[in-house]
Amino acid sequence: MPTISLESHHKNEMIEVTDRVRQAVDKSGIKDGIVHLFTPHTTAAITINENADPDVVHDMLTILDRLVPLSGGYRHLEGNSAAHVKSSMFGCSETIPIENGQLTLGTWQGVYFCEFDGPRKRQLQIRILPL
Repeated sequence: MPTISLESHHKNEMIEVTDRVRQAVDKSGIKDGIVHLFTPHTTAAITINENADPDVVHDMLTILDRLVPLSGGYRHLEGNSAAHVKSSMFGCSETIPIENGQLTLGTWQGVYFCEFDGPRKRQLQIRILPL
């Protein structure tokens, strides 16, 4: 199973990985199928959203911080409860159809690895299945 190694540099960060996922699909040789992305981290997530305007990522992170503040009277002793909540809000996986060897993302869509407890070294697992 291909794995993308990532290194985040901020507490909260969205790292676009679309091109790296495309490369894995190309390398697989699968023309029609699905690609399933999964991160085995409880304080990270994967999402698909607009990749044309970087302000979208900025706005998303800003709104998340308002909804789930770093300090919120949480009981979890590690001090990263907000990261766990954000991860659960987004989810740890995404599935994208593949047609004619291409991801079937919309015109403005990109795949993001979401870091909510950085900086850290992370993994994104890729499973590519034929139909």
